[in-house]
Amino acid sequence: MSIAHLRREQATAIHVTNRILAFAVVLLLLSLAIQPARAQTLKVLYNFSNGTDGGIPNSILVRDQAGNLYGTTEEGGDINSSNCNPPQGCGTVFKVTARGKETVIYDFKNNPDAAYPGAGLSRDSAGNFYGTTFLGGTSNMGTVYKLDKTGKETVLYSFTGGHDGGNPFSTVIFDPQGNLYGTTEIGGDTAGCRIGDMNGCGVVFKISASGKFSVLHRFNGYDGADPEAGLVRDEAGNLYGTTFAGGITSCHNGGCGTVFKLDPAGKETVLLKFNVPGTGGIFPSGPLIRDAAGNLYGTTEWGGDLSCGCGTVFKLDKTGKETVLYKFKLGADGGLPNGPLVQDAAGNLYGTTYLGGILSCNGGDGCGVIFKLDTAGKITTLYKFKGETDGAHPNGGLLRDSAGNLYGTTPGNLGSTWGSVFELKP
Repeated sequence: MSIAHLRREQATAIHVTNRILAFAVVLLLLSLAIQPARAQTLKVLYNFSNGTDGGIPNSILVRDQAGNLYGTTEEGGDINSSNCNPPQGCGTVFKVTARGKETVIYDFKNNPDAAYPGAGLSRDSAGNFYGTTFLGGTSNMGTVYKLDKTGKETVLYSFTGGHDGGNPFSTVIFDPQGNLYGTTEIGGDTAGCRIGDMNGCGVVFKISASGKFSVLHRFNGYDGADPEAGLVRDEAGNLYGTTFAGGITSCHNGGCGTVFKLDPAGKETVLLKFNVPGTGGIFPSGPLIRDAAGNLYGTTEWGGDLSCGCGTVFKLDKTGKETVLYKFKLGADGGLPNGPLVQDAAGNLYGTTYLGGILSCNGGDGCGVIFKLDTAGKITTLYKFKGETDGAHPNGGLLRDSAGNLYGTTPGNLGSTWGSVFELKP
């Protein structure tokens, strides 16, 4: 079972016990509040088998000018390698054409090579890919790697799980000079993490264009902990991100997460600390996006509607004021949003939820949806996953092309396949 699957199943179990009596009221409200979706066509471009083709794609895709899609799978690939717990495999980097032909570009091989990529890819102007793996490397605490156009892989850095960090789960980003930035879930201040985690609260790191690794910030718990998501950068070089835990440490023991800013000198400012009381969200696991005016947008997996606590979409303006744009109810609208959002030119937001939609799917919790949230706060469910060949439980967020088509992945479904790559046409 993948790391991401385990997290989502734990989250689901917490919600189920408190939702049964509220469902009748929730469904009545949804019938009044949710707008009917316009006709949408979802096409499955590829279904994985968890064999040599890979399995459990769990992250956002990248697309080239020819329309080819690239991504990672957490498992599969070299399934016969004794280094990768056969027949599980250590994961892959793959390519899927617009016609649905899949090619494995690289099979991860575990330490000292990389293993188990939970994050997506970043692509430079020369066509090279960069990413992180949760495990592998010389200390088996994760890596940052490069894959060139010929398919040659280079491990740029192997984490030790100490002061340098460990277990990266984030996609890396570039600056104009070619430096890479990302986060790790653990490591850093291993003696001073104040949420009871002896492994440290995670770090923000940089790898220069020349290959030099440095830690820009080590979280201590009060300012955040367990950053799962990647970063976003503004024109001045400031970095913005979220932490899944930390902040107000009385909130759910280890804290309910933060939004932070890191300036080019490495000075950190906590912009928002999530908290349980009220109807705000808690536990942000996806990365932020930023509009031209400097506003930040993101999702929280939990919190929001008091009858459900099934997550939110939020906005944080330049003054630090938070606005909850939508509270999910785990009905037809979805629940537990966890991937990155994407925004169109009109300001509409698009995303996915892990649960909700067709409630008969997955024992009453639903198999997830694709949604659109307009600037007035009106949500439209664009697609409800059935848990069949279309997939289930989309985690990785969406990629949007210039024609408005949306592309994404599901890590698995309730049938025989091990994840899918899909296209949704408006």
